[in-house]
Amino acid sequence: MVHSMTGFAAQTRELGPISLHLEIRSVNSRFLDLNFRVGEELRQAEPALRELITARLARGKVECRCGVQRRDNAPRDFSLNGGLLGQLERAQAGLLARFPNAQPLSVAELLHWPGMLADDSVAFDEMRPILLEMTQAALEDLVASRRREGEKLSAMIGERLARVRELVAQVQPRMPELVAEHREKLANRLREAVATLDEDRIRQEVSLFAQRIDVAEELSRLNAHVDETERILKVGGANGKRLDFLMQEFNREANTLASKASAADVTSAAMELKVLIEQMREQVQNLE
Repeated sequence: MVHSMTGFAAQTRELGPISLHLEIRSVNSRFLDLNFRVGEELRQAEPALRELITARLARGKVECRCGVQRRDNAPRDFSLNGGLLGQLERAQAGLLARFPNAQPLSVAELLHWPGMLADDSVAFDEMRPILLEMTQAALEDLVASRRREGEKLSAMIGERLARVRELVAQVQPRMPELVAEHREKLANRLREAVATLDEDRIRQEVSLFAQRIDVAEELSRLNAHVDETERILKVGGANGKRLDFLMQEFNREANTLASKASAADVTSAAMELKVLIEQMREQVQNLE
């Protein structure tokens, strides 16, 4: 099954006094475009996160957010760094011996000294395997959501492909009749041209006739494009770019058919074809 490029997944894990939160969201893009918003405590995990995501996703603008949040109800236990406190105490005693008028360190300054307070924060090495497991779980959810969205888009495209096939089937039987009508008109014009021996007009009418009657090739290619699109949708995989190319080919044939149409019903069918193709193109741009 083809996948959409639109999806969202989130994971949360409780780890002692903290909570790990991860979000992965994606929208359509021509290529795989990764953006990370990672908390400073988890910055070292970014290369591993990138590797996991690129292994599962082929296209899309993907944003990964993860961070650490301390749970409000989790008690926090602080303890003083005794070794550092002793070093500061000895250093201060030496300085006061030489500079007796100097101000001693205050309690506030000691508490804010880097490394003085050791809390119960969870180390990165303990968070890393849990974060990677969360990422894998989130990717499973994201891929599943993109698959479900892809199924809906595929069904919408399939409905329009069926209508394209119907329109081609309506136009094809009309072609011999339209060619005969145009041949009769051409014959009448040629009779008028022969009466006046207007060779330029004769060449012009013959050239116009040749252009007008040759739409069988366009109809045949439209059917071929429908078959190929249905085949790709059935096979699935990351075929969004190929389907986008097919939509361009669809549009080319519809434009040619509209320019060659010599009857109102053929022109109407060509216009409806263009509307259907544009609707399919919009959906295809969301496929991976």
